[in-house]
Amino acid sequence: MPQQPSAQLPASAHVTAAEISRVAGVTRATVSNWRRRHDDFPAPSGGTESSPLYDLTAVQAWLRGRGHTSAASPAEELRTALRLLGPGSGAAARLFPLVAAMSRLTPEELAELATASDDQLIARTEKAAAQLPPAVPEAEPVRYGPDDAGTVRALLGCVREAGAQAALDVLAERELDEGAASGVYQTPEGLALLMARLLPAGAARVLDPACGSGTLLAAAARQGAQELFGQDTLPVQAQRSAVRLLLAAPGADVAIRVGDSLRDDAFPEVTVDAVLSNPPFGDRDWGHDELAYDPRWAYGVPPRFESELAWVQHALAHLEAGGHAVMLLPPALAFRSSGRRIRAELIRSGALRAVISLPARAAYPLHIGLQIWVLQRPEPGGADRTPVLFVDGEGEQRDATTGTPGATVASTAGFGTRGGSRPGRSGSSSSAASSSSGSSGSSGSTFDWAGLTGRVLTQWAAFTAAPDTYADEPGVARAVPLVDLLDDVVDVTPARHVRATAADIDPAALARRVAELHGQLAEQVAALAGASESGGWQPSGASAREWRTATVSDLARGGALTVLRAATPGTRGSKGAAAPAADRPVLTALDISAGNPPSGGAGDVHSDATQPVAAGDVLVRAVAGGGDAAAMTRVADDQDAGALLGPNVHLLRPDPARLDPWFLAGFLGAEDNIASASTGSTHVHVAPGRLRVPLLPLEQQRRYGEAFRRVHELRAAVRRTAGLAADTAATLTTGLTAGVLLPPDTPDSRPGRSA
Repeated sequence: MPQQPSAQLPASAHVTAAEISRVAGVTRATVSNWRRRHDDFPAPSGGTESSPLYDLTAVQAWLRGRGHTSAASPAEELRTALRLLGPGSGAAARLFPLVAAMSRLTPEELAELATASDDQLIARTEKAAAQLPPAVPEAEPVRYGPDDAGTVRALLGCVREAGAQAALDVLAERELDEGAASGVYQTPEGLALLMARLLPAGAARVLDPACGSGTLLAAAARQGAQELFGQDTLPVQAQRSAVRLLLAAPGADVAIRVGDSLRDDAFPEVTVDAVLSNPPFGDRDWGHDELAYDPRWAYGVPPRFESELAWVQHALAHLEAGGHAVMLLPPALAFRSSGRRIRAELIRSGALRAVISLPARAAYPLHIGLQIWVLQRPEPGGADRTPVLFVDGEGEQRDATTGTPGATVASTAGFGTRGGSRPGRSGSSSSAASSSSGSSGSSGSTFDWAGLTGRVLTQWAAFTAAPDTYADEPGVARAVPLVDLLDDVVDVTPARHVRATAADIDPAALARRVAELHGQLAEQVAALAGASESGGWQPSGASAREWRTATVSDLARGGALTVLRAATPGTRGSKGAAAPAADRPVLTALDISAGNPPSGGAGDVHSDATQPVAAGDVLVRAVAGGGDAAAMTRVADDQDAGALLGPNVHLLRPDPARLDPWFLAGFLGAEDNIASASTGSTHVHVAPGRLRVPLLPLEQQRRYGEAFRRVHELRAAVRRTAGLAADTAATLTTGLTAGVLLPPDTPDSRPGRSA
């Protein structure tokens, strides 16, 4: 093959101030200080006044001139090297083979390679790449030149420090714009593992006809699959998938091809034990006209706007008799009228085994709750058709994250009403935290994949062991006979079929539970009454008190407090950020507004959240709203200690010898204070440095602080009482509507009294 030219340095590569902070391994505040204090800092060479862009080469030269040694992560160093190659350089395709080659070297060999000269580095990496098996599709032999040494060395550093998979993802993100604009999404690891575990044990040959980054096939390999087949329309994705599988399953037989699986199936004669796939959604150009008489359409010709049903039948056509397919599909596929006939045939033949709904934000696209369909290719002369299992994972996840009142108390007695109050701080319900999730930055990454996987797999295992005697779990899962599904609409949406209440509620047990709830509610009402007593509140005099105030910035300059992090609204964990400790919870803005303990996960941690929360810290939401100004602040307690911060949370640490934390939190959260320190209209961003605090002696601060603490306890008591009242009402409604409770006797309802 002729030698490919090495990439040339572009005339200019631009970076933002945030990217400079990651390149230099410093905070954004440090970059801002450099810009203000050093006249020789490179001037903006593009962008806008509010979002300037800087020449990367000039910035790097300035950093070197200052003797600044970069502390950026290896992944960020690789991103910087790739950025210097310029757009359209094809760097990912040229470097994919090197990732696989470097992954096969021992740590000692990698360390030795890192100290080699540029010429030695290029020669040895070329030799290692040439020894790869022909598993990477369309990867022609590549020659590297002297200009590639910097990039290859950055790649080597990333492989050594962060791992080959991290290096692979950095290369792929350079070539792909993953997101809504491109329609290219990566299946979350938790979801991929759940789908793989729905396959029967012993599935050795697995196909993904839209393999993308290879996440699903890698999950199948973790479950024991030894022959992996994949196809994708994008060469970069196919190459990425092939290298990923070489890393994740070095002992497996891997066959990845480039092409359109529907129009140009790369494996027309291959049948497998299982298919795992997250196919494209809503594709109107999938080949309806040219494939109208395709033999794969055993259940009916897919309508033009039902490309997903083409993928479903493509998967079934590749299965051995009795083989399973697990596919991630949009919810509209379950009820659209255009697909009714094919859904009916899938049900009638026994091909559709289960439909599992997922919560919104579990996977892209984030605005809808996707579904997992489990299918099985019918065996000739097989057993009678079994029911279809429906699992409402969406309802379960909603209960766990928003705390909708109703299910927890009922389900503990076996009554299974849908909903579920989740204990928050001091046992409070989190039902107050409803609509602020968008501003708080919560996402699918926060929810409990392990919990959801456990619930789904428990139901699936029980159903597959004995489909005809499977016991429904109210609010979670139900097995529905085929005859009940074959109506005029053939709607297979789980929420339509999963019963919210059990069919065999014990009337005596429910009556006892109602009595317990009434007792708990009476105790909580008494506690609320105690918390709401006047308690000696006195007027300040003929007019409101006046006092001198100082801003948080003033107090920080004077050493009375430290601003450990002033959050940038809307920012979450950034690429190249140091990974947080896996076992540390993350405190989010939603937790502050709802009064919950830290509920976030690693995906919610802020990119510079290296400082854990300590008891006595004052936390301030960075985005105002939600109708409760006092819930803008909170004093961290022992439950919060050690947690990391999520996005949209300011962290202030007062000196207890000069500032009382509750005094500080109370005044910072005042509605007028928040309003005066905020900017924006749709999303109101709070600038913590502009918040004002009265200048009072510490003894007076403590008096105010104790009062603010009592206000906090009152609010917590209100939340607990509201949650318990909602649970009681939901349980009573369940009992009355299910026919297991009778209305109490009243004078007008006793026998013999006229209406």
